[in-house]
Amino acid sequence: MTSDALTGPDHHAIQARKLARRRVLSIVSHVVLIAASIGMLYPLLWMLSAAFRPENEIFSATSLLPSSVSLDAFLRGWKGLQVSFATFFANSFVISILSVIGNLGACSITAYAFARLQFAGRRFWFALMLGTLMLPYQVTLIPQYVMFLHLGWVNTFLPLVVPKFLAADSFFIFLMVQFFRGIPRELDEAALIDGCSRFQIYWRIMLPLSVPVLVTAGIFTFIFTWDDFFAPLIYLNDMQQYTVTLGLRTFVDSSAESDWGGLFAMSSLSLVPIFLIFLFFQRLLIEGIATSGMKR
Repeated sequence: MTSDALTGPDHHAIQARKLARRRVLSIVSHVVLIAASIGMLYPLLWMLSAAFRPENEIFSATSLLPSSVSLDAFLRGWKGLQVSFATFFANSFVISILSVIGNLGACSITAYAFARLQFAGRRFWFALMLGTLMLPYQVTLIPQYVMFLHLGWVNTFLPLVVPKFLAADSFFIFLMVQFFRGIPRELDEAALIDGCSRFQIYWRIMLPLSVPVLVTAGIFTFIFTWDDFFAPLIYLNDMQQYTVTLGLRTFVDSSAESDWGGLFAMSSLSLVPIFLIFLFFQRLLIEGIATSGMKR
């Protein structure tokens, strides 16, 4: 076959058909993705719309656009309960921030020990730690509650915070171990020659090089703690100590009238901290997930 045949009309027609097929597939894929995105975002958009629409239109209107914009639901939700919703936000922030500090400190130093130190039974204890990932929280709930009850910690923040300072979250230990293993051991050897102790290596070398995985663990810890409903429900009884999730539950009363507008308004506000965290730390979050367990 000559070069003229390869560049003839038939060849151009084939290339044109392939290009048209690619364009059609691209358009179809984009339409499917846009439709899926709308389906996923629709409940969120409906909740935001319900927060701004009048109370009598929340379940009767079919359009996402409210007939009139009203902020009454936000005012009722913020001050309509026995306790201001600002108290619930403050409690959630205190518990979440303390949990982040505890998890980053305890899990990072535990992961450093598993990844860098040699001690008797290291493989056994690491396997045992990974085994706890398969234990549902409900399995250990009763013995934990009995222990905290005897310590006098029930109806305080301590059962929600103290376990974080004891490296109780195995998932984050495993995540950090995989990241630490990707850091060259030559750095440890050079630091030992220069007179650094093991703790100085952890503090001055490992932590500064592990910012992506630390940010990732911190973000997930904050989100898990902020969204946690079950643990505060078990340990907190005083309304002054309620978190945001428990505060949202108080809007729905099976024996009386429920304030759905206030519920949707405060639910919308409760998403703001998580949205801001993703907005400002998205790059480090993706980097921490992508590089964990990879050799560099």
